[in-house]
Amino acid sequence: MTTLEQIQERAEADARTYGYYLVKDPEFFEGLTEGLKKNEERYGYFSCPCRLASGKLEYDRDILCPCDYRDPDVMEFGACYCNLYVRKDIYEGKMELQPVPERRPIEKQARAYSESTFPGALGSKVAETETRNATSTKASTLSKEQKEEMIQIAPKMWYCKQCGYVVFREDPPYICPICKAKRELFAEIKTTVAFSG
Repeated sequence: MTTLEQIQERAEADARTYGYYLVKDPEFFEGLTEGLKKNEERYGYFSCPCRLASGKLEYDRDILCPCDYRDPDVMEFGACYCNLYVRKDIYEGKMELQPVPERRPIEKQARAYSESTFPGALGSKVAETETRNATSTKASTLSKEQKEEMIQIAPKMWYCKQCGYVVFREDPPYICPICKAKRELFAEIKTTVAFSG
């Protein structure tokens, strides 16, 4: 298992690589990184400490820290949803930190609730309540068939037209981790599977 210090070093290195800063409050920073450590112990991967994970990697790829929503959140609001990663102006106190709305699609949130083996296992009870409230209205209007269909969404293969990076997941990343191309430059690779009978 990864130590808390290694997780913190990993977050610091990632922030430096992408030109971000980490939250200044040392207690808050420690709480978030402890949440990442607990999620690694629970699921075997670093899912976002302020969101509910399903415990199934194929459903949670978008919320592996740093999550798919970090870059657009930092660009638009100055911080990621958890407030772990922040922009320079926020870090330096030139701008005040604002609440960051949840960008993760409601269907993915609902699937996490239907699949999770740890329904109360979020680092932040406030985040759990907000996510549960956000998903309850829409999820309750879905039929049983729609919920099952939502759960059975198969990941797709995407490639970056700019650098050729290939990723196997449900949706393309918001930003290419290699060349920083935007999501619009990703194209789906159509695959066919032949069954012998």
